Amino acid sequence: MVAAPGLVIAATASGTGKTTIATGLMRALSRSRSVAPFKVGPDYIDPGYHGVAAGRRGRNLDSYMCQPSSIPPLYAHGSAGCDIGVVEGVMGLFDGRIGDDPLSIEGSTAEIASLLGLPVVLVIDARHMSQSAAAMVHGFATMRTDVRVSGVIINRVGSPRHADIITHAVESMGVEVLGAIPRVTDIEVPSRHLGLVTAVEQGEQLDAVIEAMANLVERYVDIDRLLSLARTPAEVAAWDPNLALGRVASAGPVRVAVAAGPAFSFTYAEHLELLAAAGAEVVEFDPLSDDLPEAAGYIIPGGFPEEHADALSVRDDVRRDLRQAAEDGAIIHGECAGLLWLLEDLGGRRMCGIIPGRASMARLKLGYREGVALNDSALATVGTRVRGHEFHKTALSDDTVPAATAAGWRPAWAWRGWDGKPVTEGLISDSGRIHASYLHVHPAGSPVLVGRFVEACAG
Repeated sequence: MVAAPGLVIAATASGTGKTTIATGLMRALSRSRSVAPFKVGPDYIDPGYHGVAAGRRGRNLDSYMCQPSSIPPLYAHGSAGCDIGVVEGVMGLFDGRIGDDPLSIEGSTAEIASLLGLPVVLVIDARHMSQSAAAMVHGFATMRTDVRVSGVIINRVGSPRHADIITHAVESMGVEVLGAIPRVTDIEVPSRHLGLVTAVEQGEQLDAVIEAMANLVERYVDIDRLLSLARTPAEVAAWDPNLALGRVASAGPVRVAVAAGPAFSFTYAEHLELLAAAGAEVVEFDPLSDDLPEAAGYIIPGGFPEEHADALSVRDDVRRDLRQAAEDGAIIHGECAGLLWLLEDLGGRRMCGIIPGRASMARLKLGYREGVALNDSALATVGTRVRGHEFHKTALSDDTVPAATAAGWRPAWAWRGWDGKPVTEGLISDSGRIHASYLHVHPAGSPVLVGRFVEACAG
């Protein structure tokens, strides 16, 4: 399949305004074209904004969790039928998984651009510099021969004179400047402890913010010239959920309920597609406002339950019904926020009480993990290896794991920490029908987990 032509919006570092520019560009382009939005890395929040901007669900391209060879097929799948693909990078262009090689680009925006053969448009923050911007751009443009920096957008310029100085300096290095955007303070998305506030929590005001982003980009960036830089990746077979599972959907769908809404919005697009391909009839529900659907299985994804703990704590009906479903043998997978909701207590607010123990706010923990399943469950057989990601600012209390162990719960995953010491994480019920963990796994990188989950639901 021939994928849509595309380009990568990257940056020199986090905080340059890359997300504002990428999101604004997606909306500006979507006014006359169909746009396929992508985000590099495991981020769930930016794709939510991308989806609103482009009118098409945002997708992630993560070369660590999904393997480099899967990136072109996933891009082809996500851009099918579109006129243009826009890929927003993560952090700085060359920032990725930290390993033994200090110059490795594994998991970085640069790796995604190289794998797809897409040109990079580099966003630089012009505050506190002028001619030095040329040295910065020159370094990024010459760092690797397989990563092509084709243009620059200068952000947060102080004046037209400031923009002219930087433009002439950068273009003297042979890299074209596509636009210079002035400093603005009224087009910002609120943030908190784990990044931006999610799109689903923004409500009706979000579209107005994205429109303002698009107007800013349209006014100050040469979009026609930018589009002329787009390239079409080499032809590949698009990723297919049925082929990823190794089989076609089973006869007679089994119902799987997936939590959604402001507290539980961290779901990859491919997860829902794999569930359907495995034979699941997927229904989404918001635990803050909806009744619990009747289902054979429940998936409680990541999100921000700590921000909505008061509202969750008063949903006695949902809590009661989910406990009853668990007692009746339903299959339940809680991922990060889902783990927290299944506990008895989160920061002093009552949760579902399915898993003995509690959690509270703590130091930020993040990074890629390569885990191995320690016990059989509805998600994985013992010894199954997965690549995932941790990103949370809560922690289980010291007495939670001992209390859960005494009640028959077993550890889910093991991996090596940065110090080389073994780490065990997550909990599996004695029956194996409930699996809860802080670990986020991209289903396209571990489709076997989805297939096993649906099979267990069909039971």
